[in-house]
Amino acid sequence: MKSNYVVANNIRLHYLDYQGDGPTLILMHGLTSNAYCFEGLVAQGLTKGLRIISVDLRGRGLSDAPEHGYTMADHAADIIQLMDALDIGRAHVGGHSFGAWVSFYLAAHFPDRVAKLVLIDAAAQMHPDIMDMLRPVMTRLGKTYTSFDTYLEGATKAPFLTFWDPAMMAYYQADVAENGDGSVTQRSQPAHMTEAITQVLEEPWTDIISDIAHPALLFNAPDPYTLEAPLLPVPQALATVQLMQNCTYHEIRGNHLTMLYGEGARQIVKAIREFI
Repeated sequence: MKSNYVVANNIRLHYLDYQGDGPTLILMHGLTSNAYCFEGLVAQGLTKGLRIISVDLRGRGLSDAPEHGYTMADHAADIIQLMDALDIGRAHVGGHSFGAWVSFYLAAHFPDRVAKLVLIDAAAQMHPDIMDMLRPVMTRLGKTYTSFDTYLEGATKAPFLTFWDPAMMAYYQADVAENGDGSVTQRSQPAHMTEAITQVLEEPWTDIISDIAHPALLFNAPDPYTLEAPLLPVPQALATVQLMQNCTYHEIRGNHLTMLYGEGARQIVKAIREFI
């Protein structure tokens, strides 16, 4: 795996290149996450026969964080220009949560650049209380902690983290920047992420998704995330599968976060390898 940058859409975009042989699958993380969130899938063998490119979306990880510009159109332009910079004419595209919404948008607006879609726990409609359900991750944004251990101790007490997988460590390490005094600061800023989630929820997703003809997988984790409910309830996930012209549904063990690790990751990787 190599860590690299490209200049795309007037910002510096960071990405991880897992340089396996075979077709390219570009993956995008969730709202406040980073490119290392797919390490659980990599640990389960995702890179065998695939080149995986995992992107730090703008305002996350090591990518630039402009003051404004967190619409779906902004994120999509970043990915298209990253593909141009890497001389990738067409690729399989997918993501988790917010990253899956970017994937929907790319397929609808740049259909010739997308081959197949890998959609992880996102749909035209999520749980109606999504903003309240995201509050635990939103409240940690931009905060400074006395040490990485202090930060990690608090992060791992989140109600949705029902088990620990060693593959999670890379994500948490990339989530913060080290300061000179040993303290760490969470990289993503609340104003940027608030703009991003506000913009994404304003998109006419039913209209966008119903036009998508690309072959697709939609993975859905029904276990509780926060507020004792899944972020994407099964009926909403199935409704999106029905909206799409060529989409297959897979129920995955775990919740919105833990599905990316352990048994959930094994199930996802198996389905992707059969699909691509």
